[in-house]
Amino acid sequence: MKPVDRQTILITGATDGIGKLTALELARRQAHLLVHGRNSEKLARVVAELKAASANKNIEGFTADFSSIAQVRRLAGEVLATYPALDVLINNAGVGSAEARYSADGHELRFAVNYLAPFLLTHLVLPAVKKAAPARIVNVSSAGQYPVDFDDVMLEKHFDGSRAYSQSKLALIMFTIDLAAQLTKEQVTVNCLHPGTYLNTNMVRRAGVTPRGEPQSGADAVVFLAVSPDVADTTGKYFNVKTEARPNAQADDAQARKRLRELSLKLTGLTQ
Repeated sequence: MKPVDRQTILITGATDGIGKLTALELARRQAHLLVHGRNSEKLARVVAELKAASANKNIEGFTADFSSIAQVRRLAGEVLATYPALDVLINNAGVGSAEARYSADGHELRFAVNYLAPFLLTHLVLPAVKKAAPARIVNVSSAGQYPVDFDDVMLEKHFDGSRAYSQSKLALIMFTIDLAAQLTKEQVTVNCLHPGTYLNTNMVRRAGVTPRGEPQSGADAVVFLAVSPDVADTTGKYFNVKTEARPNAQADDAQARKRLRELSLKLTGLTQ
């Protein structure tokens, strides 16, 4: 890949926690950063903070609510209108177990934000990622994983916030494996990671959980997968922080991944 200071990197969910710290580290390395957030005022403050802390003027903010498929599409359009090539896409944005039940489109919120949004965004900006090849896609998942129930994906029968969160994160891992296989000849790697257990983030605190660690270690792991030469030839893998690990067994089920892909294309309105 190009040196970091010549790369254009899109980071979603970059206004606090792991995403913000990831953005700060990459800003200090003088990457051209496109940072996403849900709240425009907060996003503007974070962009200003990042510029001041890094002396990097090449940082731009993009606003979108990932509970809305229409807003994910708008975000992709805005990015592509100015940046025809993306060296790294970091899908970090997410919501936890304690948030609302449904998305703006009526889908289970965690499935919508943590999985459908990055699924859709990645496909929409993929031409720009391919154009920058060799390039990378990094998906921030979790060690909390629960098999997707294809008979009740939105958990209408038995809703539980923690289960919903864990299902959405396993879906993201399944997508990672699927996409990596599709891009083997494109010089685009796709990997995912668990950034750390109960790190001190807003998501963890809102869930009423006592934090066990600081988010900087999670950000370091994301940066590692995004730009380290040590993983230049690694793709389709799940990492526990910086160590390759095994995800839930459903991730290895090719038929389950196919069913998930077909459902996701339908729910997002994509065609292949």
